[in-house]
Amino acid sequence: MKNGMLHSIKGRKMAYSDKVLDHYENPRNVGSMDKEDTKVGTGMVGAPACGDVMKLQIKVNDDGIIEDAKFKTYGCGSAIASSSLLTEWVKGKSLTEASLIKNSDIAEELALPPVKIHCSVLAEDAITAAIEDYKKKQDN
Repeated sequence: MKNGMLHSIKGRKMAYSDKVLDHYENPRNVGSMDKEDTKVGTGMVGAPACGDVMKLQIKVNDDGIIEDAKFKTYGCGSAIASSSLLTEWVKGKSLTEASLIKNSDIAEELALPPVKIHCSVLAEDAITAAIEDYKKKQDN
């Protein structure tokens, strides 16, 4: 892991990949959308074990394609990086394509260490919740 940052947790050193550092230091698509907008789906998820909270929002066009994605995450660098990466990945995808993104894809892309896998699980849960919220609005 070249140029990775060592991070100390309870006396143990953990190396973050360059991609985690990049998304943490330069997060993409931070922000919020109007959750009342019928074209916006919002997913809010949390991990009680570590206190991370992730809000992910998607804006879907008339063709069913995610045209925008925003996030706000309160948590560690891995949680922020997972959110940031996911917003980049879902843009331009259909709801079905976005729903196929798994936490293992995110963890692999970011080279998350095993103790940080839960951050990628949060991201998968957030996109699932955002898609469900959007679909619920369409049914009403």
